[in-house]
Amino acid sequence: MDTHRFALLGFGNVGQAFARLLMAKSDELLTQLDLNWQVVGIMTGHHGVAINPTGINLESALAMIAAGDSLDPLSAEPAPQNGTDFIRACNADVLFENTPVSYHDGQPAIEHISTALSAGMHAITANKGPVVHAYRELTKLAQAHKRKFFFESAVMDGAPVFSLWRETLPAAELQSFRGVLNSTTNLILTLMEQGKTFEDAVAYTQSIGIAETDPSGDIEGWDAAIKVAALVTVLMGTNLQPSDVERKGVESLRSKDIQSASADGKRWKLICEAERTDTGIATSVRPELLDPTDPLYNVMGTSSAVTFYSDALGPLTVTESDPGPHTTAYGLLADFINSVR
Repeated sequence: MDTHRFALLGFGNVGQAFARLLMAKSDELLTQLDLNWQVVGIMTGHHGVAINPTGINLESALAMIAAGDSLDPLSAEPAPQNGTDFIRACNADVLFENTPVSYHDGQPAIEHISTALSAGMHAITANKGPVVHAYRELTKLAQAHKRKFFFESAVMDGAPVFSLWRETLPAAELQSFRGVLNSTTNLILTLMEQGKTFEDAVAYTQSIGIAETDPSGDIEGWDAAIKVAALVTVLMGTNLQPSDVERKGVESLRSKDIQSASADGKRWKLICEAERTDTGIATSVRPELLDPTDPLYNVMGTSSAVTFYSDALGPLTVTESDPGPHTTAYGLLADFINSVR
């Protein structure tokens, strides 16, 4: 039985959740799927690098990160200076690329994934940037090397969106979709409905690690726009950049808007849409006022949902309730299993 060697590039909340999931599922992977694994490399943004061909103890790695220590003592080799050198040095079978997203060009994640595929590794990511900016190039590269480039967690965390269409809906053509795809803004709007100000709601999402220190990517609609671009690029076969999406965020909404809507039995949601038209694919991200008859009305907190409309089926809705790093981690694990089985 082969042992699959993993390289983890990025070890923040998602990377650490993935490490915990690997340990929890280790026996199940072995007994049910005959899959054995070891982590041979971890590169972090602020806590050093560890490369060890004989395997890295994940419990030790997690404990060191929790203590604020560097992973360097776990390394059996000199630390590479950048992500591409790290990938080459690991000699892994699978790269899990979880560095921060670049909305505008997808780098350096594109280079990381390209390096891994060219070296004969499967490449798995939760990063939306490479999907939007280099999906076709990376897919062709993966095919040329008989490897997989998978990215289930790039949209809706671990919910099966991309694999739903790839594996279970043959010959169905996606005509349109409509959804709530940004958890941060959805939680902000939920908290404002409960009485918090916009500023307090944003601060709360930052305090629990959902929003970044600079939350503009969420509140200005960029995260939602890049998710729309990813779905259109992969599922509708048309290259789309985030800047091509008609975009308006939630930054202009204030408590009086939320309370006025609530008094009328309605609520604001940041709605993502795409639809095939005679002239191309029309896309948008914008706040919309929904009434209780709308299927997205009750998508609250950090939950998300998307309804797909195809030429073969009626509306098909995927809903994910209260996702977090653990659900994103499951998407990574599912991609690994689907890559090798």
